[in-house]
Parts: sequence; structure tokens; C-alpha cells
Amino acid sequence: MKIGEQMGWEVIFWNHTPFGLEELGYKEIKLKGNARGKTDLLKRTKIEAELDHFTEKFNDPVYQTYKFSGSKKGFKKRVKNGLVSVLLSTHKGEKGLKKLRGKMKSSERKGEYYKNCKAVLEREKPALVFCTNQRPVNAIGPLTAAQDLGILTATFIFSWDNLPKATMVVDTDYYFVWSDHMKQELLKYYPHIKTDQVFITGSPQFESHFHQSLRQSREEFFKEHSLELCRKYICFSGDDVTTSPDDPQYLDDVAEAVRNLNSNGHRLGIIFRRCPVDFSERYNFVLEKYKDLIAPIDPFWKKYGENWNTILPTKKDLKLQVNTILHTEAVVNVGSSMVFDFAAYGKPCLYINYEVPKKNRQDWSTEKIYNFVHFRSMPTGEEVYWLNSKEEISEKLDQALQNPNEKVQKAVKWFNEINIQPANEASQRIWDNLSIL
Repeated sequence: MKIGEQMGWEVIFWNHTPFGLEELGYKEIKLKGNARGKTDLLKRTKIEAELDHFTEKFNDPVYQTYKFSGSKKGFKKRVKNGLVSVLLSTHKGEKGLKKLRGKMKSSERKGEYYKNCKAVLEREKPALVFCTNQRPVNAIGPLTAAQDLGILTATFIFSWDNLPKATMVVDTDYYFVWSDHMKQELLKYYPHIKTDQVFITGSPQFESHFHQSLRQSREEFFKEHSLELCRKYICFSGDDVTTSPDDPQYLDDVAEAVRNLNSNGHRLGIIFRRCPVDFSERYNFVLEKYKDLIAPIDPFWKKYGENWNTILPTKKDLKLQVNTILHTEAVVNVGSSMVFDFAAYGKPCLYINYEVPKKNRQDWSTEKIYNFVHFRSMPTGEEVYWLNSKEEISEKLDQALQNPNEKVQKAVKWFNEINIQPANEASQRIWDNLSIL
């Protein structure tokens, strides 16, 4: 915000979340309404059609693993699934996808939501509408209204794994990406986008790691969270239940390994940072079992509703995440981008890569997770410690603690591939590129 204002921009947040921004001192207009049901059906069809197209075009079955089966409970849902199947049969390949993009816009133009968006734009007359996430179907209406009025539009690719998953719902004039790697992905999957429409900026999500004002001393952080100064801590970073349904058992296995290391002279503990949108009780049994070893420090996110996209971060959580990384030795998880957050501090990551005896979901596996396209960006495959069995955890944790540089240097190179450096200048690069449009 401050960078933009110093460059002469006035920023108004067109806010479609339940989070109030005025209380933080920002100008906002509440975005009222939602996309039409027909548009949502077309979006679902587009995602399925793109994944089928990618499978055929690149001769790679991995894209089918990104599909989610639509719920079959209830008559309406079965009807919707049938309509998606019919639309899929008539919208194949690049031509079919082009038609779907046009139909989504045409559908939105017929709704009250689009009309309300257009009225706001006619009143406010912005120079540009910048969408911070390419995924929501509710972004189609405001962006289409802007384009119909001749207002420039741009979007930011939200996460490092989004493009292979066919999550590009919006169609804008310009695209902001993390790296050259992501730019090449964007052009590969969406050949109708031209290279001069894409700007490489990096992601602002890493900038907080470089803000010295957020950092606490070890003594201060440990006192605030009732940690023991005589221990060194590792971070177990939880995933959501869909990404890693067996996370509680993995935490149990890691805690057992830490107990074994402690019996051989280590003085270790575990900080458990759960996935911010996971409010389940699924970890309770292991937290009780290892309450002498595991310190749960929940993220400071605020719950406004039951859906994951109504659970939102607070500024306080930036400080918590920074100091959790700063004051732990390594991170353990299943395939998380936390590898990059820890690499920014020169600290190693251990990826869990085995199945538990009693799986919670038979259609899930770590093999499936690590076969996803975004993990193919690893330059060597040696950027993390791979925990290929429960029995390996103690040994590899010990290696990570004794010689962290072995993996960290390679992880940093991977981070540099995924996110343009310096990582703390992403906001400046975004504003610089907005200013030349």
C-alpha cells in the first residue's frame, strides 16, 4: 500500500471477503453479490476440459489426478454433474476452451452481480482492476464489467502449484507471476496469452521474512509460548485434511523419533503449527500423548464462516510465522511450500514420503502428491530430506540438525527457480510494472 501511494496511486480494495478492511485504515468497497449458477457450471466444465486437454496435449496422465469428483448426493447435484458431462462432450480442445471462456463472460453479463459491478466501476472510474487471485468464479463478473468499460485488468497467480491444476478461471489483460518458471508454465498451458502480457514479480507472501521489525528474541518468543530454553525445536507444519488425511499419524511418528533422539543425548521439542484452515480435533490424541514434547502454537487466523475461504489471516500471524521459523531448526511436512519459507532463513526441510498402516483414505498417497507437476520443478530432487519410512525419521532428523547446509543450498536454488529474487522486492516490482501499463 505505502509503495503504491508513494508512487501516486490511490488504492481502493473491492472486497468480496467477510474481512473488514476499513478497521485497518484502508479504503474499501464491499463487493456485493455472487456469480450466476450457470457461470459456476461453465467454470467446472472449463476446469475438467482443460485437464482433459492437458492430458492429451502433453501425453501425461498426471492431470487426471487433479480432478475432484462432484458430489452425487441429492437430485440437484446429480443434475449439475450431468450438465457438466454434456458440456464437456461439446467443448473439447483449444476451440472448446475458447468458447467456454466467452460463455462464462456472457453468462455473467446477464446477472445482477455484473450490473452492480459495472455501476460501481462507472462511478469510481479506476485506471485498473487488479485481481489478487485467479481462481474465484466471483472474480469473472467484476473483471468482465471492467473490460466492457475499457478499464485495464490484471491478475496475480496465487500459488506455486495453481497453473497445472487448471485453476485459471479469469481472463485478464495482464498476468503477474512469481518467476520465469511460472511465466513459461502460463504460456504453455494458455497459448492464447502472449509473452508481453506477463510480468515476473515474485510473490509478496515471502516479504515478511525480511522485515526485521517482526522478529523477536529467542527468549521473548519462548517465554510468550511457554517453550523451554534448554531445548531446540523443530516445526511440524500441518496440512489440511484433503492434502494429508494421515497427518496426525505422521506427527505421532515424528514425536516418537524425537523421543528416541532425546534418549540418545538430544534435547529436542516440536512446535506444531497446524494448517490455518484446519480447526478439526484430529490431532488431539497425539498432542495429549506427547504433551511433554509437542508445543501446539495455532496460527492467528480468524474464522468468519465454515468454508475454508472465510478463514482469514491476521497481521499478528505474520509475526508468529516469522518467529516460528526463526526459532526452529527445521520443518517437517507433506509436500508444503514451507520449504521455501525455511530456505529463506537457511534452514532445511524434511518431506514425509511413506504410507501409514491404517490409511484414512484409500485414494490418497504420498506418491500421488509428489507426482504432481509442481514438484518436477525441483532441480535435483535433493533439495529436501526424504523421510521414506517411519524408521528413517530419527537418522535424517539428526542429519538435518548436524549438517543443515547439505540440503539448504540446493533448496535455496529451488526457491530462486520458483520465486524471482530478491524475494523482499516483490511488492515494488508489482507496482513498477503496474505503473508502465
